[in-house]
This record gives sequence, structure tokens and C-alpha cells, in this order.
Amino acid sequence: MRVLFVHQNYPGQYRHLAPHLVRLGHDVSGLGEKPNVVRQMPGAPGVRLLGYELPAIEAGWLKPFTASWQRAVHRGRVVARGAAKLAKNGYRPDVICAHIGWGEALFLKDIFPDAKLLLYCEFYYRPKGSDVGFDPEFPPSPEALLRLRIMNAPLQMALEACDWGVAPTHWQRTQYPPHYQAKISEQHDGIDTTIVTPDPAARLKLPKGGELSRADEVITFVSRNLEPYRGFHIFMRALPAIQKRRPKAQVVIIGGDEVSYSPRLPAGQTYRKKMLAEMEGKVDWSRVHWIPHLPYPEFLSLLRVSSAHVYLTYPFVASWSLQEAMACECLVIASDTVPVREYVEDGKTGLLTDFFNPEGIAARIDEGLKAGKAMDPMRKAARQSVIDKYDQKTLCLPAQVKLLEDLAGGRLKA
Repeated sequence: MRVLFVHQNYPGQYRHLAPHLVRLGHDVSGLGEKPNVVRQMPGAPGVRLLGYELPAIEAGWLKPFTASWQRAVHRGRVVARGAAKLAKNGYRPDVICAHIGWGEALFLKDIFPDAKLLLYCEFYYRPKGSDVGFDPEFPPSPEALLRLRIMNAPLQMALEACDWGVAPTHWQRTQYPPHYQAKISEQHDGIDTTIVTPDPAARLKLPKGGELSRADEVITFVSRNLEPYRGFHIFMRALPAIQKRRPKAQVVIIGGDEVSYSPRLPAGQTYRKKMLAEMEGKVDWSRVHWIPHLPYPEFLSLLRVSSAHVYLTYPFVASWSLQEAMACECLVIASDTVPVREYVEDGKTGLLTDFFNPEGIAARIDEGLKAGKAMDPMRKAARQSVIDKYDQKTLCLPAQVKLLEDLAGGRLKA
């Protein structure tokens, strides 16, 4: 097969599938925004990487209410021009794999009408029952609710043009309207459980000196960025109760100060600064360690030394770090929200707790740590559940390849 992967932050969700197809002997190309593609070049053997430059949008063209749609169309046109150059030079993909977001997939079928277009259907916006309106601390404005239709518009345009879609989880698939679900498969990206493993001898070096090991009591919290969508504000409010119940615990918080999904704050303000000010005088900061980001091997070391790993999220796309923590046999204390329940079974593979209850979070951490080795079966069951459902090499990659082959061969029908 000749497969073209399109993702503005290439490889994105295709980081494992693209090189796997190369190993199987397929012709693989990746198209993304040029600066992101350039960063990936050393680690993409066998993949032909192509970059596009996204010009700035003309001043005054963007309107606040329709900006998301305008940006999507702008990016889609740029990608279409790049794809047209490929077509002019004789390139003809059998399958195009593209993320549904950002508008990249809008016009690809117009350039390559004979190619099968497979969308990665990560998320569809809903005014109720999902992330919007979940947290009463950040209620949506009436106009924000109306704007959801604008945000879904480029997704619907791409869905109308595509041949098939794939969603990583059942819950993510069910966010889409039923008539679209008919042509969306459920297929997880997978976790490489040969790399993501427990290690009793692991050590984590701290930025300000010293290190942590399994001999220490380590409570971990990880998010790409520290923001409300991932429960950062709730976790911070739980710290006083956590420290009171666990006086020897060292807390390690990983995450940056940008905003990925949550409401933007005024210039110069971050959610970390905001919560530090709110919790001033209530927390022993000498037992709290802040690390903006970790290289992947060190991130795994963090999970391997963790005594209790806290994962909180709105009803939104669950982070890969949740399954990685489970695969490392972490004792997971997670929010009792819909996407989490698809991975964590309370009392069997982790401990669930009310997202909005800081005291309850502290109590569940304390419950798990007091139990000590009695929690070992739960830790092992967490890892086994990842192996049984989401193992990358034995389950997910073969299933993804079969999906591509079935699509290319015309064997998928809505």
C-alpha cells in the first residue's frame, strides 16, 4: 500500500503505525507543518516526510465567533495546495490517514479522489454530557455554547468527505452523531508493554538534587499542561489533606504552564501561579517537586517509582499517561469520569474518586497507601488489563493494519 499520513504535528497519533507500515514494506509518507516535521526527521527512517508552511491569516479576516472554522479552512487550503503539487508529480496514495481536527482533511478527497480517506476521529463537541459545562467553576457563556456548532462544522465537512473513521475508544466514538458512528471503527492506538513496564530498581533524579526510588512514598500527578481540564486545580486543593494524611509523602507534579484545552487566563497568568497563590500557607512546598517536562525514559522512571499516581480529567479524551501508568503497575487513583471508567475498574484495576472532591481524593490515596502490599494484585491487574486490551504489538498495530487493508480493498461498508 501507498499510505499518506497527514497531521499538523506529525506524527501525532501515527507515531507507531507509520514506522510499523515501513517495516512491513509499505510506501509511507508523512505530511505536517514544516517546523514539526523537521524535528521528526532524525527519528523517521523509511518515511518520506513532507512539510507545509502555514502563512499567517490576514489581519481583520478572523471573526471571534467563526474563527475556529476560518482557521480550519485556511489550513485545509494550504494542505490542498501541497497535496496538489504531489499529485502533479505523479504521487497517488492508496489510503490517506488524517486527523479530523485543524482542517487538514477538508479537501484531500478533492485532490486524490481515488484514495481512501481514513479520519482519526478524536473528539466531537457536545453542549451537554461531555466537557462543556462539566466544571461549574468555569461555566460556558451562552455564545460559547452556540460556537460549538461552528467548531463541529469542519469536522462534519471532513466526515462527509471521508471513506471511514477510527476512534480510539468506545466513548469517543459515541460522541459523534449516530449517522456518523456507522462508519467509525473503535481502535485504540496501543501501549508498548514491552517498554512501558514496572521496574523495582527505578530511580528518579530531582531537578534540585536528590533522587526518589520505590523505597520512598511518592505521589505523582502528570499532565502535558497544568490546567483545569486535567483536574490540576482540584489536585492542588487536595494537597493539604494529602500531606496531613501522608506526612512522609513526596509529591511530584509534571506539566507545563501553557493551556491546551481550558479557558485562557489574562496575559502573564498561569493556572499554576493562580493555584500557588490560592494554596499559599496551606501546603509544605518542600515536599512538592515541580518538573515542567520529562524525556520519555525519565517519565517512565517517574511512573516506576510512584507509590500512588493521581489522574483526573473532565469527560474528555483520556491521556496516554493513564494507560502508561497502569502498564507500569502504578496504584492509580483516578476521577470517576466516563472516559476513565473505560480503562479503570474501581477496586480491581484502580481506585476511582469524585473529580470535585479534594478530601475524597486524599482519602483514596491514603486508603491505597495504607493497604501496602495488599494493593499489589490491583497493580498487577492494571497492567494485565492494558496487555489484554491495548497491547500495541500483539493487538493494536495488527488491527490498525487490517483496518487499512480492508479500507484499501473496499471491504468496509457503512
